[in-house]
Amino acid sequence: MRKEELLEALKNFDTPSITNVVATYPQNRELCLGLYDPWECEWYTDQTLKCMYPQLGRVVGYAVTVVYGLPNPNFSRLSFDDVLRAIDASLKPVIVCIKQDFPENIKKKNGLSGGNMTIAMKSLGAVGVISDGPSRDIDEIREMRFQYMLTGVTVGHGAFAVKAVNVPVNICGMDISPGEIIHMDENGAVKFPAEKLEDVYNLGRRLAEIEQRQMAKVAASSDVEEIIRIRGGAQKE
Repeated sequence: MRKEELLEALKNFDTPSITNVVATYPQNRELCLGLYDPWECEWYTDQTLKCMYPQLGRVVGYAVTVVYGLPNPNFSRLSFDDVLRAIDASLKPVIVCIKQDFPENIKKKNGLSGGNMTIAMKSLGAVGVISDGPSRDIDEIREMRFQYMLTGVTVGHGAFAVKAVNVPVNICGMDISPGEIIHMDENGAVKFPAEKLEDVYNLGRRLAEIEQRQMAKVAASSDVEEIIRIRGGAQKE
C-alpha cells in the first residue's frame, strides 16, 4: 500500500493497540517493535490530555510542531504565517503539535487556537491539533470535523507569539519531533517514526486478528479454567 493508504488503514486500530505494537510489550518480538523503553521514554501522552471530539474517531498524521509563548520585544521574527508554511510543506495529513510555553497562571487560561486559526490549518491539510494547554471555540470547530486534543477549554487570551516552528517538543508527556507520525483517539496519543509506518500497520493487523480470535473463544466459554487456557495460549501467539 502507498503511505496515504497505510495512514488511513491505521484508523482500523485504536490508539492503545498502536502502543502495544510500538513499545508496550518489548519482550514480545513477534508482535512488538520495542521502539522505546515503555516506562523510561516519553512516547505517549498522559492523563492530562483530553479528546474534545470523541465522535470523530481515530486521527493519524505527520507532526508539525510550534512553540508559543509571551511576546518578546527582542524576538518577533516568527508568526502564525510560518506555522501555515510548515503545514503546507509537510507530508499530509498533518497533526499540529502546539507547545504552550507560558507561565502557569497564564497557560491555564489561554484559549490559544480558535476557529480562525483552525480553518486556515485545515485548508492546508491539517486534521488535528494536540496541545498541552487549553483552546477555545469548541462549538465552532466541532462543525469543521477537526480533532483537538487539549488539557481543557477556556474563552479568551491575551497577546502571544510564535517562538519556534518544527523543533522537538514535549506535550503532555510525549516527546514529539517534526515528521513523526501521531495516532490519537479518545484514549490519548502515541507517536512513532515515519519510517516504521508499514511495520506498525502490519503488526497492528496481526495483533487485531489474534485478539479477535481470543475474545471470540473467551466469549463462548463460561469455564474459568478454559478461559485461563485460552488467554495463555493467545499470549504465546
